[in-house]
Amino acid sequence: MIRRSTLFVLSILLIGSLCGVFRVTEVKASGTIYIRADGSIEGTTDISTFDNVTYTFTANIYESIVVERDDIVVDGAGYTLQGTGADYSTGIYLSGRSNVTIKNTNIKNFDYGIVFSEYPSYTSTIAGNNITANNRVGIAVYYSSNNSISGNNITNNGDGIWLSGSSNNSIGGNNITNNYYGIWLYDSSSNTLSGNNITNNYYGIYFIASSGNSIYCNSFIGNTHQVSSQGSTNVWDDSVGKGNYWSNYENEYPDAEEVDGLGIWDTPYEIDENNMDNYPIIPEFSSLIMLSLFMIATFPVALICKRKRSI
Repeated sequence: MIRRSTLFVLSILLIGSLCGVFRVTEVKASGTIYIRADGSIEGTTDISTFDNVTYTFTANIYESIVVERDDIVVDGAGYTLQGTGADYSTGIYLSGRSNVTIKNTNIKNFDYGIVFSEYPSYTSTIAGNNITANNRVGIAVYYSSNNSISGNNITNNGDGIWLSGSSNNSIGGNNITNNYYGIWLYDSSSNTLSGNNITNNYYGIYFIASSGNSIYCNSFIGNTHQVSSQGSTNVWDDSVGKGNYWSNYENEYPDAEEVDGLGIWDTPYEIDENNMDNYPIIPEFSSLIMLSLFMIATFPVALICKRKRSI
């Protein structure tokens, strides 16, 4: 059976090919909240700002938020942004924005939890959010670059993170658990996926026509399909020779041995004929990677890998 999200993606891809432009049309609920380009807030009294830079929740919110201003911080302050599950509903929507940070927000029950869409959004950050409970897509990034998705808890959604036509984004230090697709990349290249805990999803990572991405120091644990790749060739280690932890590795390669105390196995992990993890990580070393889930994503992953390599 073809999933509804798959049918939707296929339909918008077809529409995009017919029209010559691929974009997602924003559907605005009657109660939509706006952070306007001039810094004003429209549609709620439950978001406050004193400087038109930091916008802080003061209560739970049950409408969608559209961000029209650059160089701001949207701080959920631990409150919940909750939808009704309506088709094409969006928790937080950014189009053509730059340097926007979304943090400390619980987001649930939207079709799309957070969307970068329509016109490229760049140099923005999604950090420290709980994106859980029945979002069809937790985070969707369309035709956007140089953004960071770090330290989020992304669980129990249809799709955890979806990238389409996007490059040079960093996805690091996230807990991505119990989704159908943990991370899904379509026509996306030169992205870095590091230090993520990718656990108990149906697909850990799913690639379609997405090559040249770097995937390292992640833990793939108990996914029905750890990785599925169609027409994609990617790099599965970092510059200092660390790959990823695979929970099924020892069953697949029972005779493998650790290389000279370096925390890697001596037998590459074959994903498919075009994708090979040449430096798969042993279980003892994988526990160090999990520490990165409690820190800023990219710094500790690089530090841990380099430190272990120097032994």
